[in-house]
Formats: sequence, structure tokens, C-alpha cells
Amino acid sequence: MATATAGSGSGSGSPGPGSPAPPDLQAVPLVALNFSVRRRLGLYLNPRAPVAADWTGLAEELGYEYLEIKHLEAQPDPTARLLEDWQGRCPGGATVGRLLALLRALGRHDVLADLGDRIEEDCKKYLQRKEQPVQVPAVDSSVRKTLEMSGITTRDDPYGNTPELFDAFICYCQKDIHFVQEMIRELEQTEFKLKLCVFDRDVLPGSCVWSITSELIERRCRKMVVVISDDYLDSNECDFQTKFALSLSPGARQKRLIPVKCKSMKNEFPSILRFITVCDYTNPCTKKWFWIRLAKSLLLP
Repeated sequence: MATATAGSGSGSGSPGPGSPAPPDLQAVPLVALNFSVRRRLGLYLNPRAPVAADWTGLAEELGYEYLEIKHLEAQPDPTARLLEDWQGRCPGGATVGRLLALLRALGRHDVLADLGDRIEEDCKKYLQRKEQPVQVPAVDSSVRKTLEMSGITTRDDPYGNTPELFDAFICYCQKDIHFVQEMIRELEQTEFKLKLCVFDRDVLPGSCVWSITSELIERRCRKMVVVISDDYLDSNECDFQTKFALSLSPGARQKRLIPVKCKSMKNEFPSILRFITVCDYTNPCTKKWFWIRLAKSLLLP
């Protein structure tokens, strides 16, 4: 049965002659699971049932705390969101085998029985793609080669001699671009003379988004401003950027990350940022001090 293979990660018996060995699911990252499998998982785990473990039980097994689970509860597909968040938190530990082991421990053998074949098929396809990288023929050129992380911003030296540096990376979603434009006016075009890294304005197209973002946050920008709104909560890019910046400064010891609440919110404030003091643009009583406080925070060494 597929359940035995998917559940164990190594198969319940030896493969037949000429048959490939089943994949070791403990070594296959969760990203191997395609959308159809994730949707089916949601159909099983999203409903709150009194007699069967649901997505909240899986979240608890993964170490999520009460407030984090409450935040996920507001999502239209909490199971899918949980899996994506787990991938971001534990890129090395979020494996298909680990997921199946937890489902078995929670007694969800119905999920394993239904999805075992599909999960194993997704894993095989993923491993086949990994083993067959796309071959691009080398092109000889007399022009000096551009380094991968050079020439990524509009004022970069394309050969990496003088990379463009910034005071702060701005983490925002597209629906908050108008607030970011106001931030540019208040912080760059005033006496503060700060230099902000705004992705849509400063980053050149054509390179891997995740690699560029990591390079800018870690090596090119002294600080990071996180523009918080309900739309921010739905952005995978913002989620990655925030968690990456927090990993560089755990516990906010270096005052590297500055959350800014730009709109009134219907959802709860992100739990991973609650331990950091916030600049609140929505508070009318403190709005006149908002830009000065934010600027001075960014000017700190």
C-alpha cells in the first residue's frame, strides 16, 4: 500500500526487479509537495472536528504557540499557511517524512491512505528534477564577467568594486506603496537625508528575488523597516524578509528591525514582532512625532 511507503519513508519491502527504490521521505523537503496535495490536506485538516485531530493539533506538534495558532486561524486555508510558515522557519527540518510521521502520531491514517500515492509521486518528481539540472551552454565573451551579487541596484558598480549601500531596507507589500512613497519624501527629501532601499525603485530586474533580498538585508542595509498592515500578513515576500532579518538579530539586540504600523488592522499584529517596540502611524496623538522617531531610529549606528 502507498500508506506504508509514504509513512515509513523507506518502503515496507524491497522493490521488485527493475523497480526504482522508493524515495527517502525524511530527506525530501516539504517544498516537493505540489498544490493539489496541499489542497487535499486542507480538505482533511481545516475542518474543526471533535473526534479527529485537525490542523491546530499539527501546529502544536510543530511547536507553534497559542497566539501564533490564533493568527493562522484567520487565514482562509490555515493548513496551507501553516505548511508555508513551517518551511520558512525550519528549511532543513521541514521534510515530507516529518509531516507524515506527525500525521500518523495524530491518528490521521485516513490522510495517509488517501494521499500516500500522490505524496510519493510528488517526491519522485522533485528528486528527478534535482538530478537533472538544466544545462546552459557557456558563451564566450571578451566583456568582463559581472559577479552574481554585483550590479543588482540602479547605482551599483556592475563589477562589484563599490556596491551601493543603504541606511534601511523597506519591507512592504504592493498595496502599501503609497505609504512607502510618503516615507521616501519624509526621510530622503528632508533634513534627515536617509538613503532607503525600496525594491521597486532601486533593484534591477533579472536576478533571483530571494538571493538579492538576502544580500541587501544582510550586507547592504544597516537597518530594516517593516511596513505592517493586513496586506503585509498575506505577503510571502514580506514574511521571508522579516524572518531573515530577525535571524540576523535574534531578540532585536542590535535594533536592526523597526516595525511600522501604517494602517488600522482587522487582524492581530504579527506575533513574531510583538516583542519589538513599534512606530505607530495610525495613532493621531503621536503622529506629529512619528517621522522624527523613525528617522532617529534609522540614524543610530
